[in-house]
Parts: sequence; C-alpha cells; structure tokens
Amino acid sequence: MHRRDPRDIIGGLLLVTVGLAFAAYAYANYRLGTVARMGPGMFPLGLGVILATLGAVLTVQALRRPGNWPTGEPLVAGLVLAGIIAFGMAIRPLGLIPAICLLIVLAAPAEGRIRPRTIAALCVCLSLLSWLIFSVGLGLPVRMFWWSL
Repeated sequence: MHRRDPRDIIGGLLLVTVGLAFAAYAYANYRLGTVARMGPGMFPLGLGVILATLGAVLTVQALRRPGNWPTGEPLVAGLVLAGIIAFGMAIRPLGLIPAICLLIVLAAPAEGRIRPRTIAALCVCLSLLSWLIFSVGLGLPVRMFWWSL
C-alpha cells in the first residue's frame, strides 16, 4: 500500500487533461456568446471546465489517502473494448436496440459472475430506456431496429 492513491491520481489527472483539452478546443473554435445568448461553444466549454474541476478534486483527495496501484486485467479490458467496437459497428446496419444488446452481451462477462437472466434484464431495461429517452422524450430520428434484407 502506498501513501497516496495512484489509481485516483492517474484517473484525476486524466480527467483534468481531457476536460482542459475540450475546454480549449471549444474556446478556440466556437463562439461563446453571452450568458443571455449562449453560442455553440458555451456548453462544451462549461462541460470541459466542470470535468477538469472534478478531476482536480479527485486528484487532491487521492493525495491524502493511501491506495494501491491498479491491477490490469487484459481480458476485462478486451471484453469491454470489444463491446464498444461492436456497438459502433452495429448501430447503423442493425439499429440502436440490437446494438445495445450486442454491447451488453459482449461486455457483461467482464463482470465475472453475471447470470443470463441479468443480461436479459439489462438488455430489456436499457433498450426501453433508450427508446423512451431518444424517440419519445427527445423526438430524435434514431432507428431502433433496422433489418436490411
């Protein structure tokens, strides 16, 4: 055990870096506008600043508590990465709901002890939630199912 928590220090510094990069890109490439009349750069700038601030808070707290180095499990990382890649490749030809189910089925074994009933419940709940948010709530033209013949 180390005097400081290296996992949260690394994670916090990563959040600070990504947040500042987004904020700098938004500031340099988009109009900010005013608070009363916000431009297209105000929201990404604000999110970048919030992300960097949360990363700084996480890093400062990690400097005050003990912790261990992260243990890398390549199989877990590979399963999650495979699920994300499959989602990205499947969403256009199959639709949102089959892509979500594919992501869950591929990434769920990374948890270790997950049952088929839990995977099925996740597929149903996340598909229903996605449909409610994107189609019903926001009215976005997202294809839920797309079966090309």
